[in-house]
Formats: sequence, structure tokens, C-alpha cells
Amino acid sequence: MSTPAAFPALLVEEVHRAYGGVPALGPVDLEVAAGERVALVGHNGSGKSTLLRIVAGLLEADGGSVEIAGWPGGDIHARATTSYLPDDPVLYDDLSVIEHVEYVSRLFGGDGFDDYAEGVAERLGLSDRLDDLPSRFSRGLRQKASLLLGLARPFSLLLVDEPFVGLDAPGRLALIELLEEVHVDGAAVVVATHDPEFVDKVDRVIALRDGEITFEGKATPADVLRLVGA
Repeated sequence: MSTPAAFPALLVEEVHRAYGGVPALGPVDLEVAAGERVALVGHNGSGKSTLLRIVAGLLEADGGSVEIAGWPGGDIHARATTSYLPDDPVLYDDLSVIEHVEYVSRLFGGDGFDDYAEGVAERLGLSDRLDDLPSRFSRGLRQKASLLLGLARPFSLLLVDEPFVGLDAPGRLALIELLEEVHVDGAAVVVATHDPEFVDKVDRVIALRDGEITFEGKATPADVLRLVGA
């Protein structure tokens, strides 16, 4: 999961994006070191999801550049080293949980549904649902299935958009522990969240407002509530 020391896990320079002529993001500059934990905070429409989608190579920026472990954003190597978990899980209608993991993991050079994936599934409370179709799950179970898919494949940069929405208390605790373990293993973790309590678990907080970075640094939950205008 590690990123070569010569490169940051993520480098964003002058990235900007508009929708229908209305500015949505930037220009934004951001650097995330290998193994760093970052929380992106901001109200709805602040640009968090737009930024993550651009970094993941799913949305084209109007200008600027993205590099992931030294590779240009959107490049096949950048995509291979980046695991992106959207706020609305994308799941196939006809694949079981195990089949999803087998497909996604092997697509990116992983070992499929291996011992690690089985352990993650157990910690997320999915062990008894592995043969079921996650497309038919409740919102919370679909979120857990998406988390399993994102964690069970190789990556050095993990992007997670609003992961706590719909999770029960055991699922939330398991996810926080899993994100910590990913960080210890050397991957960079960027989490966009409305949850102010999560900022105690990261190295740096970045606040977005109207598409612009308004704060970078350590922050308390109270700081975050103030920063996002809650």
C-alpha cells in the first residue's frame, strides 16, 4: 500500500471546476504525504465530492493538475493505486458480495476474496451476507459492502466520501479502526465527512467553503463546527 518516498501520495495544483458556468471548486492546491490522514470538511456544495471525484479520475477538471504517487491523475497507474469510495455506493445488480470483491480486487492486481477481505467482512458485520446481492441491501448494508470493496483491493491512496452515513455504531467503530490500520500500513487516507468527531482521528483537517480552502491544520470538533458554519 505504500507510495514511493520521492513522491507525495497526492499533489493537486490549481485545480478548478465549474458546472454550467457556476464555479464549484477552486482553484485548489493540496498536497498529501504518503501515510497521511486528512479530513475534508465543509457544508453540502462546498466542493468536497467534486474534489474527490477529480482526484479519482471520474470527473475532468476545467484546469490545473493532479498527480498520484507521481503519476498524472486519470492515468492507468494513478487509477490502479487509488481506491475511491463514493457517498452513494455503486454496486452491480447480479453479483454477490463475494463476487464483487473477487472482481474488483483482481481487477487491480489483488488476491480476490482472501483472508484479509474475509476479516474485514466479519468486522463490518457482513459475514452472513456474503452470498447475497448487495444491490438489494439497506442503505447501511450497502455502505458496508462498498467499504469492503474499497478496502479489499490494493491501493496507496484511499479516498472516502461521507463513509459514516447510514452506518450503525458497530460499523462506525469498525471503520475507524480499519482506516487507522490502513494508515499504519502506509496508505494515505482522505475522508470527506460531515462528522466533526472524526477530526480527532486525522493528522490534518482541510475546510472547504464555496469551492475554496479556508483552513488547513489540526482542528477540534468545535473548530470544525465553526469552520463549516454549523
